[in-house]
Amino acid sequence: MQGFSRRAAVCAASLLLTFLAPVTGARADDTEPRIDLRVLVVDDGGAATGAVAAELDGAGTPYTEVDLNDAGRPQIDAAFLSDTVDGRPRAKFQAVVLPNDNPFGAGSAEMTALTAYEQTYGIRQVDAYTYAQPAVGLNWAENPGYMGSLDGVTAQVTAAGLAGPFGYLDGAVPFEDNAADVSESYGYLAVPLAQQAAGATFTSYVEAPIPGTAVNGSLIGEYAHDGRRELVVTFVYNEAQQQYRLLARGIVEWMTQGVHLGADRNYFAVHVDDVFGADDRWDTVLNCTPGDVDCPEGQGTEDPIRMTVADAQYAKQWSQEHGLTLDFMFNGAGSETYKEENGGADALTDQLVADKDAFRWVNHTYDHPFLGCVQNVTVVPWVCSTDAAGNVQWVSQAEITAQIVDNRTWAATKGLDLDNTELVTGEHSGMRVLPQQVDDNPNLAPALAATGVTALGSDNSRDPQQRQVGAALTVPRFPINIFYNAGKQAEQVDEYNWIYTSAADGGSGICDNSTTTTCLDAPLDTATGYTSYLVPTESRIALGHALSNNPRPHYIHQSNLAEERIAYPVLEKVLSDYAGLFADNTPLVNQGMSETSAELAHRAAWDAAVDGGQVTAYRIGNTVTISAPGGVQAPVTLPAGTDGFGSPYAGARSGWTADGSLEAAASATAG
Repeated sequence: MQGFSRRAAVCAASLLLTFLAPVTGARADDTEPRIDLRVLVVDDGGAATGAVAAELDGAGTPYTEVDLNDAGRPQIDAAFLSDTVDGRPRAKFQAVVLPNDNPFGAGSAEMTALTAYEQTYGIRQVDAYTYAQPAVGLNWAENPGYMGSLDGVTAQVTAAGLAGPFGYLDGAVPFEDNAADVSESYGYLAVPLAQQAAGATFTSYVEAPIPGTAVNGSLIGEYAHDGRRELVVTFVYNEAQQQYRLLARGIVEWMTQGVHLGADRNYFAVHVDDVFGADDRWDTVLNCTPGDVDCPEGQGTEDPIRMTVADAQYAKQWSQEHGLTLDFMFNGAGSETYKEENGGADALTDQLVADKDAFRWVNHTYDHPFLGCVQNVTVVPWVCSTDAAGNVQWVSQAEITAQIVDNRTWAATKGLDLDNTELVTGEHSGMRVLPQQVDDNPNLAPALAATGVTALGSDNSRDPQQRQVGAALTVPRFPINIFYNAGKQAEQVDEYNWIYTSAADGGSGICDNSTTTTCLDAPLDTATGYTSYLVPTESRIALGHALSNNPRPHYIHQSNLAEERIAYPVLEKVLSDYAGLFADNTPLVNQGMSETSAELAHRAAWDAAVDGGQVTAYRIGNTVTISAPGGVQAPVTLPAGTDGFGSPYAGARSGWTADGSLEAAASATAG
């Protein structure tokens, strides 16, 4: 038995967590049921149920999906929903998500079974998208009422919503209207029934004005009736729309009663590449970048962009005023080269070093060379050089190692505080670059191992999933579409037009045979297009990432903080829009690169354990028990006021179980 117990501590580790707030249906005796921490999603293939499932996926909340379009699906009956374990009644699902209030039809056996289940165990039901009707506690959407497009409508969270599941919001819930000629959202606005059935109530959580009246209609509300609780949602949405991203957290917290596996935060970190260096400038006549590989050799005149002392001072001031620490990816040789070319002085470096504590610093290699294959730049686009036998020639391990170590050495002379486990190579080089370089440089992984690098920046647009490169894990970074070779609005817009307009409009033609959604119908005005189009577009995209529980950082370049400082309007709009939407208890999480690497790794391990059926979790009363493979941390969300676990966020407490806590708990109980 001792051998079995030791094995259990490693392979089936358990943890007990106790929370404070009681949940619906809890009883204080030995008949207290076991409620498994898993959600039942009944899916009709619609966007709304898909959006809820995506939220659960992203947070790491286990769920079982029943596809109504699958003829071989299981029947939802009492045996499917509940049973008995060790003499204790067990509810197999802590919440139920339906595509509407009753997808099975009136009088169906499956809806009857679900109703009885919800009544017996105090399980809540989300009607992902249903129309306003008396069956859900609402009047028909008429007299007063509305049915139709909600594009551009600003809904409001009610006092009950702010005191309840949506207390992490400031109040306003704006509905997107990104394309004037496209209907992006549709819904019903109606008022609760004046005379509810005996014992029934309807509490509106999110409302919007009914056009032509002084009355608000419900968009999300709780219908309590017959010993059950339904969250009634009367507008359609998809997982990417901002209005849903704002409300998704509250929907999950409501249906799980604030106790569930999985955690959700809003992240925003900004990496600034090439600090101390200079970036080549876009040539608006040649439509390429002299000095870089997109311009044929000898064409144009190089005109580099580099921050000044005033730019450095502004970066510190801006960061402090906006409460956002910038991550500076730096190249020490940029400073040394500047000194060689300018009489031995570099006031920019002096200023940034004086203000070094205002930023986070990350190694970006010493010289910023391309560390993949040896590039043949005599042709555009470049190709990998090969030897006489046709073998790809690679940058050596020694050169990669030197680039990492030399930059660390330079940083030490300046007193920069580095995490030596972090690295971003120039242009994310060394890793595969399609179509020219289909594999990682085989010398990259051993160089990373030799220098202790475990968090390696990658480009999310090319390599979106975290992956292993030797002993290192990648940290995919979102590129903000503000180009490295632009320090002024007009040149940024000119290059944007070149890439994203048709050949007939003077563009590159990339969009002529493309489905790229960023292609333009007509060129932007170089004088006004940055402010009128690019700032709102890029800030909306970046904010969408932040609202999607996605810890991946964004990156720009030092050139974008120089000259006209074109990055700041985009970043400021992200921050101001966020501040107008969320309460103070839900700040943006601005974390460093190694933290993000660990977060992504924890998520991957957790998802693999859940998908592999290796996780068991349930609550009995106010105690949660989690069993998972040894070494796997679990994301958990518990009610506010629960001590000893996680950290406060969005009115709850959430986080990962501490390293080794599952194993330690199991070892203690196995003894």
